[in-house]
Amino acid sequence: MNNDDAGKARKLALCEIEELRDEAYDCASTYNLKMKKVDDANILLKNFEVGQKVWLYNTRMKLFSGKLKSKWTGPYLVIKVGNHGQYEIEDFDDHVRQVVNGYRLKPYLEMKGIHNMDKESVSFIVTSPVYEDN
Repeated sequence: MNNDDAGKARKLALCEIEELRDEAYDCASTYNLKMKKVDDANILLKNFEVGQKVWLYNTRMKLFSGKLKSKWTGPYLVIKVGNHGQYEIEDFDDHVRQVVNGYRLKPYLEMKGIHNMDKESVSFIVTSPVYEDN
């Protein structure tokens, strides 16, 4: 083969490879944009108010995971609500304040007056089994 023909063939092959790379990049970026839209649609926005009690997710539990250890600590009190999903919370015991992202919080639900409820309104009352002597 001639060196000029080989050089032209090599240059043509490099241009084709570059076009394929650009097409693959475009396909990957459009796929990522579509997946981001799908993921963002599944995000549940959490709105907490000042004075509300919340649980805080402990991200360090992954290092020392235990099967029966709770990953949620608290309750904490919401002190300040930020513009972009950050919340300032305060611990009840030592009154230490910290700013955390809203995805690490969940509402703290209190059971008020469960002992004063009627037995008909509580569905999880367990009765003890009756044993008969033979």
